[in-house]
Amino acid sequence: MIPSPLPPDFIPFNRPCLAGPELEYIRQAVAAGKLSGNGLFTRRCQQFFEQHYGMAKALLTTSGTDALEMAALLLDIQPGDEVIVPSYTFTSTANAFVLRGARIVFADSRPDHPNLDVTQLEALITPRTRAIVPVHYGGQPCDMPALLALARRHTLWVVEDAAQAIEARFEGRPLGTFGHLAAFSFHETKNLSAGEGGLLAVNDPALAARAEIIWEKGTNRAAFARGEAARYEWVDVGSSFLPSELNAAYLWAQLESRHRIQQQRQHLWETYQSALAPLAAAGFFGLLPPVAGSQPNWHLFALLCRSEAERDALLAFLRQRHILAVFHYLPLHRSPYYAPRHDGRQLPHAERFGQTLVRLPLYHDLSRIGQQRVISTVQDFYLG
Repeated sequence: MIPSPLPPDFIPFNRPCLAGPELEYIRQAVAAGKLSGNGLFTRRCQQFFEQHYGMAKALLTTSGTDALEMAALLLDIQPGDEVIVPSYTFTSTANAFVLRGARIVFADSRPDHPNLDVTQLEALITPRTRAIVPVHYGGQPCDMPALLALARRHTLWVVEDAAQAIEARFEGRPLGTFGHLAAFSFHETKNLSAGEGGLLAVNDPALAARAEIIWEKGTNRAAFARGEAARYEWVDVGSSFLPSELNAAYLWAQLESRHRIQQQRQHLWETYQSALAPLAAAGFFGLLPPVAGSQPNWHLFALLCRSEAERDALLAFLRQRHILAVFHYLPLHRSPYYAPRHDGRQLPHAERFGQTLVRLPLYHDLSRIGQQRVISTVQDFYLG
């Protein structure tokens, strides 16, 4: 069955950003005669992240999911190990560790924000706990100083899921540089995109050499290519985590244009905030509060409805007006896969965000007229 064409006035939830030189850089990658991973554009991107963010090593991956799976391999997560993960997150955050046999221990969200509640973590730690995986939802930081202090006391690894956090900072420091490891996403819905892509940030220098081996299918090929190894051999576990040069070329154009992209996203976010704050102040819905000490990256704009029924009605009302908004996320401890494996604890705040949060369209070339239609439609739903 051929799907019906979208109406001409349809406003999508997301549209990939084309900053300008992407197609020219892809042409250059093709002309260079190397389309597989770890070519010129891959190295440019990795060096940018190392220099711009201060990472000990940055490794581009085919997705943020792959970056998390690399982290699980790098930390030697074994069957029966426990990993603490927020329930309010995308499946990849937990799935990467489930694939290694880990038991996931879900943490609840904060009462006022989808990020995990750090004050609850100590009660979840057991002798089998190996790692904590905080998620910076919407580019807003978890309480990393408190989380890192807890991890040091219990000798635990910290893997930041910074999929939504590129260019966000906490107390002047880039998110994704606090933990031992961090995973970023460059999916087309993210601020900076490679179409599909990701990055493993290695912030602990002791992990850097092995990370590169895991990245290169368990071989020492990268070291051999640099003349640092006498032979090219299989030396460890690993997989094919390298993205194509075509993806890296697209990402390089985005990195060069990041300031312009971020400025436009900030403008769109602030327009939503200014227009919808009066309705929030009147009690029609909530808005996510800013985290003290944070520099946001304007990744998303969300409303917190008063009930699940209201959330569903708002989404349907927007859809009737040819606007696609989305809910985010279904808590993982309630998922068909993990509910039978969950320990039965109630996680009320994760469930509340899963029932009430709505993300409005926010992408680089959302027009002023289009955004005003979104705003007016939300106002019409609540004010009639």
